Amino acid sequence: MTEQPLIDLRAAKKIFFTEELETWALNNVHLTIGKGEYVSITGPSGCGKSTLLSVIGLLNSLTEGSYWLNGAEVSALGEKDRARVRNRDIGFIFQAFNLIGEMSVFQNVELPLTFRDDLDKKQRHALVAEALDQVEMGHRHKHRPAELSGGQQQRVAIARAVVGRPKVLLADEPTGNLDSKNAEMVMDLLDELHQKGSTVVMVTHDPRSAERAHRQISLFDGKLVDDRSIAQPVLAVVES
Repeated sequence: MTEQPLIDLRAAKKIFFTEELETWALNNVHLTIGKGEYVSITGPSGCGKSTLLSVIGLLNSLTEGSYWLNGAEVSALGEKDRARVRNRDIGFIFQAFNLIGEMSVFQNVELPLTFRDDLDKKQRHALVAEALDQVEMGHRHKHRPAELSGGQQQRVAIARAVVGRPKVLLADEPTGNLDSKNAEMVMDLLDELHQKGSTVVMVTHDPRSAERAHRQISLFDGKLVDDRSIAQPVLAVVES
């Protein structure tokens, strides 16, 4: 029996309308992503990459088509229900970090949990501590974002994304604001999260980052034009 996909987009269309123009950001996209996959989305600027990610993340709704998340149709949900699903099932990592400067690292990571009514304060704090340990930022929990490097801020942003144990982790150009050393560190962390079972869907323009994924999807003019598996290096076993 085939396992139910985590993400299932069917004939997905997203059209942006202006007074004299309609722009097809997504044009009849069919896409399924299974639990535990690591997928990169690539393509030229304006091809629909970020729109696709925002649809998957329920930040944007489809003009036509349907979207099923973990077996439930979510494309027709109202805004309140969409926000509830986003908060519990989807973790976001943005290029610009989007941390709140007036809050400490701990408070930034805890923020999405404060909107959940199924967790008390003790449970929230335990999840925050666990997430900060995952990204090796527990020792900086009292600091504010301005006191951290770019790489450290992105680590905190990743902790915030994973703190609620989401079903899927969405990353939009996660290394776009980082130098090469910090970018490598963040990509290593995404690799580690995937190896521990996270489903990762990442938009990137960087070929080296895209090749970290196990599957690469390419878009052009809102259409899915390529979908291929990426062979990962196999470490040689040295016999003693």
